[in-house]
Amino acid sequence: MERRTFLKNTGLLGGGLLLSQKLSALQPAEEPVKIAVIGCGDRGTGIMNILNGMPAQFRVTALCDVLDFRLAAAQKLVKTGAVKTYIDFKKLLDNKEVEAVIVAVPLYLHYAIAADVIRSGRHLYLEKTMTYTIEQALETVSLMRGRDAQVLQVGHQYRYSPLYYRVKEMINKGYLGKVTQVDCRWDRNGNWRRPVSNPALERAINWRMYREYSGGLVAELLSHQIDFINWAFDTHPQEFFATGGIDVFKDGRETYDNVQLMLRYPDQGLIGNFGSMCGNAHDGYLFKIKGTLGTVSLLTDQGMFYPEKKLLSEKGTVDGVTGATRIVWSKDGGTPILPEATKDGTWYAFNDFYQKIKHNELPDSNVFTGARTAISVHLANQALYSKKICNWDNSYKIG
Repeated sequence: MERRTFLKNTGLLGGGLLLSQKLSALQPAEEPVKIAVIGCGDRGTGIMNILNGMPAQFRVTALCDVLDFRLAAAQKLVKTGAVKTYIDFKKLLDNKEVEAVIVAVPLYLHYAIAADVIRSGRHLYLEKTMTYTIEQALETVSLMRGRDAQVLQVGHQYRYSPLYYRVKEMINKGYLGKVTQVDCRWDRNGNWRRPVSNPALERAINWRMYREYSGGLVAELLSHQIDFINWAFDTHPQEFFATGGIDVFKDGRETYDNVQLMLRYPDQGLIGNFGSMCGNAHDGYLFKIKGTLGTVSLLTDQGMFYPEKKLLSEKGTVDGVTGATRIVWSKDGGTPILPEATKDGTWYAFNDFYQKIKHNELPDSNVFTGARTAISVHLANQALYSKKICNWDNSYKIG
């Protein structure tokens, strides 16, 4: 069966979304946004490398980090002219030239710095997870109320990909049928540590290992998949079950290196299974969304659709909404969702950040969705470390 036959039978029309994504990326640039980076560690410099490929949209004009060697290394990455450097972020915010700020600091510092950026009137790209605590998430929402001219985008970059937009569309249009389970993993095999030349800097550099500063694997990795489920289904978990431990690296860390979450979404009739470990990398990143008509299996940049026999018997075959003229089946019975792999999600996220600044629009990953995910992460960690079932408090006022 040719692609057009199946599309006619099912209404699975995939071209419009991708076309709009491509056209958005190709809009002629206006003046680049003068942007500053607060936090020049792995994530901050990773973003800078992406921005180096977007000179028409962004010009990095200021950098800030409390570690001088990181600040010096980041300064060498700037390709867009002179850049000012700061150790104190408050002094950076005195720089009237800066129009937007990226905050890529350790999680426990997100709120304090983000709040000052918001009060300064700048646009803000705030790395995930949005805040360290529930109270901070709710306060960030309050701070942004009435600031319609300011853009706050949260750094859940993977769902900005055309692939993830397409999967959200497939879910919303019922192409997967009734979705009752998602299975997610993000695994690594390594101690997750950064080298420390001076022992006095252990906690400053390896902050992810310490609960005082970090949400551990749940905040750093699984938050991306939790965020997508919240967004795709316009929901959040109500019940949080979790277990884990320091099972591999007995090295003084406090955050678990082996975690498993089970989140219940009763309004959707959905169970989310989310796991992460530092002791085996075979599965790496897995993201499976399972419905009565089919399963979506995602990586960060490509995905497959696997139809259930029920769908095959009704429609004869399945296209999966690819751009191919004929159906392409894998050996295990799947078909690609998109015809080719997507770019790094951060590229799409910052392209959208630029567009939202220029058109004064609310990003898809905004203060409201960011708060919903931050609260979900906090409750998951609360269940993980307390060994108790935790529940969403319906008194939380987000929207």
